[in-house]
Amino acid sequence: MEHNWPPPEGSWASSASRRRNMQAIRSRDTTPERLVRRLVHAQGLRYRVAARPLPDLRRTADLVFRPAKVAVFIDGCYWHGCPDHYVPPKTNSGYWSDKVARNIARDRDTDQKLRDAGWLVLRFWEHEPSHESADQIAAEVRRRRNVTNS
Repeated sequence: MEHNWPPPEGSWASSASRRRNMQAIRSRDTTPERLVRRLVHAQGLRYRVAARPLPDLRRTADLVFRPAKVAVFIDGCYWHGCPDHYVPPKTNSGYWSDKVARNIARDRDTDQKLRDAGWLVLRFWEHEPSHESADQIAAEVRRRRNVTNS
């Protein structure tokens, strides 16, 4: 893909190579997401991938279990400000720190809107063991299914 350089006035990229790096970062189908999905699927559960739990909310969850009303997010340590692994950037730090802060605020807002609509929100950090995340997801989905079927 051809990129024009220099960037337009007010661009977030501090250099052409930084711009290429940032554009290459996946927003979905990351390795941690794929691992968790594979493990949850192996437990016999089916779900939607990168779907909107609420049609009017322009935000997607990584896994959505609609009948059970469970939304799962696998958050990247950098982009979502992991308290254990987030390291502020050395270049253009004001922009990136603000971006991460906005992501965190949006995450909390998403959590609240989903909870208000009766959804269970499960969030995991990308560094958490995939099998533990998958086991917790499966247990919660089954629990909520059993409650609604009782």
